[in-house]
Amino acid sequence: MRDRLEFLRPSHTVPVTRWRSDSRWRTRPSTFGLLLLGLWIFGTGEALLVSSTLGNAPWTVLAQGLSTRLPMSIGVATFLVSVTVLLLWIPLRERPGLGTISNAVVIALSLQVMVLVLPSPENTVVRLVFVLVGIAVIGIGSGLYLTTNLGPGPRDGWMTGVHLRTGWPISAVRLGIEVTVVVLGWLLGGTVGIGTVLFALLVGPAVGYGLRLANAVGGVGVEVVDDDSHPELEA
Repeated sequence: MRDRLEFLRPSHTVPVTRWRSDSRWRTRPSTFGLLLLGLWIFGTGEALLVSSTLGNAPWTVLAQGLSTRLPMSIGVATFLVSVTVLLLWIPLRERPGLGTISNAVVIALSLQVMVLVLPSPENTVVRLVFVLVGIAVIGIGSGLYLTTNLGPGPRDGWMTGVHLRTGWPISAVRLGIEVTVVVLGWLLGGTVGIGTVLFALLVGPAVGYGLRLANAVGGVGVEVVDDDSHPELEA
């Protein structure tokens, strides 16, 4: 009974899976394929939130705000934000990986493509379903992406880098950065609403369950806390 209940709890560690890479830059094609799949799924979840028009994830609020003010799409804005954040890694001496670069490219591409493909529902209940499904999909994508061990995403790496260099609690660093990002994005015209609030409340458990699912599918019976991967953070 206890084992069954344990499976119902979200994971707070990154499991060791059969596809886990030993290097940040050199890996098997199958692991790289799972990385790309996880990132595409993540971007699809972000697109579901955008299509709901009930509020985006914090960094997408900023990207959408930039896309309303500048002659660029939300996908291009997402990519440029990722590149800008990567530049902020330099003074923090963070180490990127294949997953870091792929994160910046694939999530931006997936978000742009899926926003064009997905419908824009008018029914409030359906829009709320889009939000909840989007958060769940982000959790699944994160579970795949994090377990490849190919390096943190640009935003994760910046947050953890600030944490490591300053000693400030990771939760405080995340909160400070994301509140700033949301406010700036909202001022630029990005959508903030109940979807943003639900994302903040549910993304941690969603990623935890995504990691639990990845462990159930490909786990080797060992779980470790990865110094560079923080499941509670946005990829």
